[in-house]
Amino acid sequence: MVILGISAYYHDSAACIVREGVVVAAAQEERFTRVKHDSSFPLNAIKFCAEYAGVSPQEICYVVFFEKPLLKFDRIFETYLAFAPRGWKSFARSLPVWVKDKLFQKASILDGLSAAFLGDYDWGGKLLFSEHHLSHAASAFYPSPFNRAAVLTLDGVGEWATGSVAIGLGSQLEIIKEMKFPHSLGLLYSAFTYYLGFKVNSGEYKVMGLAPYGDPKYTDLIESHLVRVFADGSFSLDMSFFDFATDLKMTNNKFDNLFGNCKREPEGELTQKHMDLAASIQKVTEKIVLTIANSVAYETGETNLCLAGGVALNCVANGVLERESAFENIWIQPAAGDAGGAVGAALAVWYQHLGNNRSSPAAVDAMMGSYLGPSFTNDEVRNALDGVGARYRKLSGSEMIGEVAKYLAGGQAIGWMQGRMEFGPRSLGARSILADPRSCSMQKQLNLKVKYRESFRPFAPSVLKERVNEWFEYSGSSPYMLKVARVQSRKIRPMTDSESALFGIDKLNVVRSDIPAVTHVDYSARIQTVHEETNPRYHALISRFYELTGCPVLVNTSFNVRGEPIVCSPTDAFKCFMGTDLDVLVIEDFVLLKADQPANLQKSYENLYELD
Repeated sequence: MVILGISAYYHDSAACIVREGVVVAAAQEERFTRVKHDSSFPLNAIKFCAEYAGVSPQEICYVVFFEKPLLKFDRIFETYLAFAPRGWKSFARSLPVWVKDKLFQKASILDGLSAAFLGDYDWGGKLLFSEHHLSHAASAFYPSPFNRAAVLTLDGVGEWATGSVAIGLGSQLEIIKEMKFPHSLGLLYSAFTYYLGFKVNSGEYKVMGLAPYGDPKYTDLIESHLVRVFADGSFSLDMSFFDFATDLKMTNNKFDNLFGNCKREPEGELTQKHMDLAASIQKVTEKIVLTIANSVAYETGETNLCLAGGVALNCVANGVLERESAFENIWIQPAAGDAGGAVGAALAVWYQHLGNNRSSPAAVDAMMGSYLGPSFTNDEVRNALDGVGARYRKLSGSEMIGEVAKYLAGGQAIGWMQGRMEFGPRSLGARSILADPRSCSMQKQLNLKVKYRESFRPFAPSVLKERVNEWFEYSGSSPYMLKVARVQSRKIRPMTDSESALFGIDKLNVVRSDIPAVTHVDYSARIQTVHEETNPRYHALISRFYELTGCPVLVNTSFNVRGEPIVCSPTDAFKCFMGTDLDVLVIEDFVLLKADQPANLQKSYENLYELD
């Protein structure tokens, strides 16, 4: 029994193949098209999943789309009617697009399937449509290590729902409560993302990273004017401050006036007030999420919690839940955003539509470390490198591990591409940029010379699972980089009086711990625990680095530059390597040094990303 799951047409389109209830392959379309957050039909992702699984169209029993387009159109139409005449111009502009492209998505999906499989095929009754929040909930519960759990989904909006609570028991999953549009925690956070000059559905994690530089002095203003929170965590937004229901922008003049007319334009200067606003909305978000979770625990009596939806990517809030909520155990879908809806929709068909029983959950989870994308053989890597004129050395696996560990200990920045690509927004040691976390200058160097992004952005530590509690105030598992914990107090360096008096971005250059490159200004870190079972080669590299340095931690950031998706192929990796100040590139058993590359080749990649 083979099921193809698809998410598309909003952001982060993706596809997955589930065979007999097992997630075999999954990938986002952006990795193939090189268009960040690509929303188009996942033609290339479908091709990859089918080829990896070795299935033909005839062998695919069901194709399931992750939401119901007609219900979404119903929500948009009713919203415009409810707010009329406000927003009429926006509605008049969007209606033809909906009628042409969105309302008849079944035909678009069938056309896309024909293109993906290079020919017409009668899909007959095989095409199904899930519901947005059911897809999210299924993606969180069915791969989780729990036989029973409460499932909390929070995002911008699906068809009508902006949040939902479900109960999972064995193969059964039932949504028991929903919050409806326009009252949305995801859209509230996105409104501040927009107001702070970052891109909606892309820059929310920048707001989260900026928050520790500020003081949450506007929380009372937010709670007294923008959002009313009730005892059970449900809330309502005062829509007079927002335009997202009826226009193409998130906030309006009333919102701007509330905060003293300080809206930041994209790429504009970041002031202390912007940092304080980021800190404030982050604090309000944490409070709402924690209140909802504790209410769910009380109402359901469940001790396990599963999370999905875009808000579940807020790893700071997840850390608060793990430390302070009434739940004993928490598991978060690594592709918590819309991409993961493809997985959830397929699993919902397997368990709910087809009525299959769920076997005992896996000890960790059933996402295979999220290593579900393409991989490349040494022969394929060699052909790609020869094709671009690269100079390289091929080593044995153990030789490669030893040499790369020495480069890292020597302060080199490494592009690291190994095995199957990650599914979801995080690089987890398959498509990563790696560096020494002990370096005082590494965060700034990587941000400005490799990633070409804002200097305030923190980097995450990858740490050996068996050593995590020695370096962080955390003893559990965080394989998907979705939980935040504090650096261990014995690893923290006390600040001087002058350092303690610093404000805003000036805090950035203070050395706060023995691993400053991964210690945020509030002494927190977004932890990835590395497990030998799911990524033995990455585990071996960190272990060798530990032998050399006494530090079982590496800087791990996504292998890409700002504005581009994470690399997928050897050619993508080589381009990023040559176009940035990375020192070393490692693809499978091949090691490339920047200094060894031909001068004419280096010249051709100069200023590649600066010009973009």
